[in-house]
Amino acid sequence: MLIVTGSVTARPDTFEALREAALAHTRRSRAEPGCLKHSVHVDCEDPLTLFFYEEWEDRAALDAHFAVPESLEYMKIARELAASGSKIRILPIVPRD
Repeated sequence: MLIVTGSVTARPDTFEALREAALAHTRRSRAEPGCLKHSVHVDCEDPLTLFFYEEWEDRAALDAHFAVPESLEYMKIARELAASGSKIRILPIVPRD
């Protein structure tokens, strides 16, 4: 399993549009094969920042997610609406014996 975290900060005038795009992206992503969890939250310390938390079955599922045309479109929209670049971290989870 992989855990993916990410964040993107909007400009004050683009926050609502970015939030709506992020919610649509999250809802769509949940239906993809291999998606175990996909959520987006408003950062309580910076209300213009959205934080993503995702769990994916494996790297193949995550790579397929990144290749979906709607994911590419979301990333394009996010870049247009963001105040700064987004950050993504991919963390492998190693099962305990």
